[in-house]
Amino acid sequence: MSLIARSATPDDVEAILAMAKAARPALTNLPADRERLSARLASSRKALADAIERPGDEQYVLVAETDAGEVIATATVKALAGAREAYYTYRRETLIHASQQLDVRREVDILSISHEMSNASLLCALATTDHAHADHARALLRAARLALIARFPERFAPTVFVALSGYRDAGRTPFWDGVGRHFFSRDFDDIHRAASLGSRSFIGEVMPPFPLYLPLLDDQVRQAIGRVGDNHSNAFEVWQRQGFMLSRHVDLLDGGPLLKASRNHLPPGQWLTVQIGETAEDGVCTEALLIASQRTGDFRARVVAKTINERGQCVLDAASARALAVAADEPVLALPMGQAGNRERLSC
Repeated sequence: MSLIARSATPDDVEAILAMAKAARPALTNLPADRERLSARLASSRKALADAIERPGDEQYVLVAETDAGEVIATATVKALAGAREAYYTYRRETLIHASQQLDVRREVDILSISHEMSNASLLCALATTDHAHADHARALLRAARLALIARFPERFAPTVFVALSGYRDAGRTPFWDGVGRHFFSRDFDDIHRAASLGSRSFIGEVMPPFPLYLPLLDDQVRQAIGRVGDNHSNAFEVWQRQGFMLSRHVDLLDGGPLLKASRNHLPPGQWLTVQIGETAEDGVCTEALLIASQRTGDFRARVVAKTINERGQCVLDAASARALAVAADEPVLALPMGQAGNRERLSC
């Protein structure tokens, strides 16, 4: 089955709402609220249509759709994670405690509250339906968001990051139980739900501003810091292959890791002109490529294979051209799938 990644429209609200309601644990960046989702989709559509020269309060929502028109996945890019309010994290640091008199020197690991990632672009709200091609849809949307950034680099921050859910043990969240619960006296799921339905600013307001000294925490809590949840272990490896590196930051609620990359080190892609016809068996490029359309206001991306001919044109069959809404001789952006760290030109 072929899937198309495209910019979401207000008509997608019911499908996205169903995914938001089904997500476990709830996604803090995907509210299960029809009114808020409708406003986000309208805002996303407007942002793509506007001429934007620098990142601000924009959110770009994409969906993955089957050939039959069924929306089976969604994902979002926030141009600035902290455009509306500070994006709080814990930052891992090391303090040195020394005394010449006692001949003592100790390095102590701490966590300190930070809003450093507020000025970075956030890849978030990836959710799918229970569909046979859900894994394909997730991979497509991960690549499509990077293609969107490559298509409109001026719309995004120099640093791009993704926050992965933290470790859970038999329904418990060790990091929350060892840290956050002491200040909120509520279960993790309750706070997580509150964060998904409204502002997250209360987290930074209630949590103490002082550093947390890791030696004072239980072993189970320390071991959960920066540890990815089982449901995101595959994503952790995929993002690293895409060029993202583990940062010093972890989620304030569950201690999950944040991975980041420089926008300038993401694959820039290559602009090619379209030829519509049957794909040549002796084409120069035989790898799978993500092809993204260039029309402002209607972003589309699709994975195709054997698309580059000896003249350096992108050969699309009629179905792919229709799905991408492109015409002959129109430029498209091509990026290698599975080789996001490769900045070399396509071998064609």
